[in-house]
Amino acid sequence: MAAPGGWGRVSPEESFEQYVAARMHALTRTAYLLTGNHHDAEDLVQRSLVKAVAKWSRIHDHPEPYVRRIMYHENISRWRRRQPGEHLVDGVPERSGVEDDAATRLTLQQALARLTPKQRTVLVLRFYEDLTEVQTAAAMGVGLGTVKSQTRHALMRLRQLAPELEELVSSLS
Repeated sequence: MAAPGGWGRVSPEESFEQYVAARMHALTRTAYLLTGNHHDAEDLVQRSLVKAVAKWSRIHDHPEPYVRRIMYHENISRWRRRQPGEHLVDGVPERSGVEDDAATRLTLQQALARLTPKQRTVLVLRFYEDLTEVQTAAAMGVGLGTVKSQTRHALMRLRQLAPELEELVSSLS
């Protein structure tokens, strides 16, 4: 990504602040998709930006890939550290006057929450961020075969967890 707003032409502190102001919403949105929780998403973005600022002088010209890669790795680390008190629900709450789109989003959100962090990350990168398999492998620091197998396993698991999403999942295959 080119340096939007020219954050390479100002002091490092100013360029970092400009980057955060310009990209915070997009980073938080992706973090939410990775974590499934607004508070966890905000924490993930904050931890990632703290790590990025330490390398800012080296990455300030093209920070986006570096920051996103930190996010993906931090999310997997966060999942490994997850408190044992957290638990996932088995079903979708009954719908009472909720529109189909909202119900589909809720079902998808709950199903995504039950995937492994790698599977969830692969799906977010491939189908939300619209990265190619090669770009996804580079962003995650894994091989192309891992991306392919994780995508296949994640889509298969989504079909098991939420059969009502079959049409949506089939459109991704």
